[in-house]
Order: sequence, then C-alpha cells, then structure tokens
Amino acid sequence: MRSIETMVRNPSGIHARPGALFVRTAAGFGSRITLENVDRGGAPVDAKSILSVMQAAVGRGQTVRLTADGDDEDAAIDALVALIQGGLGEAIPEA
Repeated sequence: MRSIETMVRNPSGIHARPGALFVRTAAGFGSRITLENVDRGGAPVDAKSILSVMQAAVGRGQTVRLTADGDDEDAAIDALVALIQGGLGEAIPEA
C-alpha cells in the first residue's frame, strides 16, 4: 500500500471536468485507489467513482491524500499526483 498527500492547485479543484479526468485516470489501474480531502476531513472515497470524488468536495488549495493498494500502486499514485500537480487539465494561475 502506498499513500501520498498533494495540494490541488487548479482553479476549480476536483469538480466536474477535472474530476472526470481524475476518475478516468484512476480507473485505468487495477489497484484499489482512494481519495481523501485532508482539509475537510471525512472518510476516504473511491477514486474510480465520479459521485464519490464529487462528494469529497475538493477545492483549490486543499490537500488530498491518495492511497493505492495493488500490483500497480506505484504507477497509479505517480500518474494521479502528476495529473493533480499539472492542473487536472486546467491552467494553474500564477500565485
């Protein structure tokens, strides 16, 4: 099992279009993957379910914890962290 925390930097957080991209990427891996909004608390949610990811209500500037468990856990975490840090398909505004 591997777990990592990263901050969401894109303007709309993990909502609608960015959320769908996140879920599609997570679904490409065989590992069990969860997403947890560290700032809001609450239980980890299934990263392969768009409804669950929307329920996490992750906004810009919030920290998420990604956890993957399975044969491709390292690749899954690496891909999802890169996606989040890259802005989830959105431009990241200058600070």
